[in-house]
Amino acid sequence: MSAAPDEAAQPGPTGRVAGTDRMSAFSDGVFAIVITLLVIDLRVPEYHEGELLTDLLDEGPSYLAFVVSFVYVGVLWLNHHALLRLIRRTTLALSWINLGILFGAVIIPFPTAVLASAFTQGDTDDQRAAVALYALSAALMSAPWLVFFGYLHRHPALLENRVDPGYVRAQRLRPITGLVLYGIGGLLGWFVNPLLGLIAVIVMITYHAVTSQGLPRWRVHR
Repeated sequence: MSAAPDEAAQPGPTGRVAGTDRMSAFSDGVFAIVITLLVIDLRVPEYHEGELLTDLLDEGPSYLAFVVSFVYVGVLWLNHHALLRLIRRTTLALSWINLGILFGAVIIPFPTAVLASAFTQGDTDDQRAAVALYALSAALMSAPWLVFFGYLHRHPALLENRVDPGYVRAQRLRPITGLVLYGIGGLLGWFVNPLLGLIAVIVMITYHAVTSQGLPRWRVHR
């Protein structure tokens, strides 16, 4: 029986390898579901006659949490899309690492809901805990990205021909930055001020958006 079209007939230096089409399609589907689930926590507030505008404004933190997380998931998808463009083949190990990235994405709706609830109904202590949880989730989400880049650096045969292995090595700085600065944002939110911690998280999301195609000082050979 012949091998599947996207699967190599013989094991390569990194184990049995396959094409990336299925990984890409599955990942895109997961991101699409996650970004859709975020809207479920948006609700029409219960209001008395003539008080709709006031109650909508009271729900403002929920809407802000939705926007922040919508942008965050969008940025993750852009980064993931750029990541898969670096490779032409995948292995079982790399597919597992990719599942780790997706796991980080699918948990986003939970800290988003906690954040929205804390800022609409909770006190300062609740807000501290919510911001710390959101920042911790974001920090842990950076870990599988670091593992992914590390794996590619050790197995350059999986890379597209035009990709310089030095480029992949340099990109490990980005998830390391995420681990450290999201963690700092959580500490700021817990020990200093929850709003300051939330601002730090937003700054980090912006950083990942700006660098979604990789750190600009490194180039891909064409």
